[in-house]
Amino acid sequence: MSNKIALVTGGSRGLGRDMAINLAKKGIDVIITYHSNQEAANEVITEIEANGQKAIALQLDVTQISSFDTFISSLKNSLKSSFGTDKIDYLVNNGGFIHFSPLKDVNENLFDELLNVHFKGPFFLTQKLLENMNNGGGIVNVSTGLARFSKPGFGTYAAMKGAVETLTKYQATELGAKHIRVNVVAPGPIETDVMGGVVRDNKDMNAHLASETALGRVGLPDDIGSVVAFLCTDDAKWINGQRIEISGGMIL
Repeated sequence: MSNKIALVTGGSRGLGRDMAINLAKKGIDVIITYHSNQEAANEVITEIEANGQKAIALQLDVTQISSFDTFISSLKNSLKSSFGTDKIDYLVNNGGFIHFSPLKDVNENLFDELLNVHFKGPFFLTQKLLENMNNGGGIVNVSTGLARFSKPGFGTYAAMKGAVETLTKYQATELGAKHIRVNVVAPGPIETDVMGGVVRDNKDMNAHLASETALGRVGLPDDIGSVVAFLCTDDAKWINGQRIEISGGMIL
């Protein structure tokens, strides 16, 4: 029996890297996409292979919807040559970035960038990938704790993620006939290089966010990746259409 295969967008760094590695630890083969840093992507591939799983990296700009057909054609060729199939089992819509800007300062270009990377891109990538997904698989979308509680400056980003959370329920409903489960995870603040590594490197910021969290610290990438990997296994076979916040209990 062949291994299951997961596709993780934005899998070369940060949370996506840890998701990909945790999927491999569950015995799942992994395809990651990267935006521009192929070297970082190759490092993730090496680590996945060290865990005994197959892995490849493909370039993708999730904001360029017009490139998706070409990407899927490349994906199908890579699936056949590397895995001997033309289908994946799991899709993790992780790629994206966070931008801090008060609502009064958001211009249309920034709005469109956030819309494309966090909502329009994942919407159409998922739509176009459906015919290349096996029945009985799953989709994990990525939201944010900021869709539940508000922090000034993150309103535009959080609004896009709120749309993803609503979309998740509809995807779960409409894909139920194919037994494809769709869930959304909502991380709290995490120590990564996002926004210049401010959560990780700014001690005052780190301490403040930890003080708002029931478990008394901010998150680490492994806090997220292990949950995403769990959702891509049969242990989570009856979890569907759910928002799972992974924040250590922030602002409860």
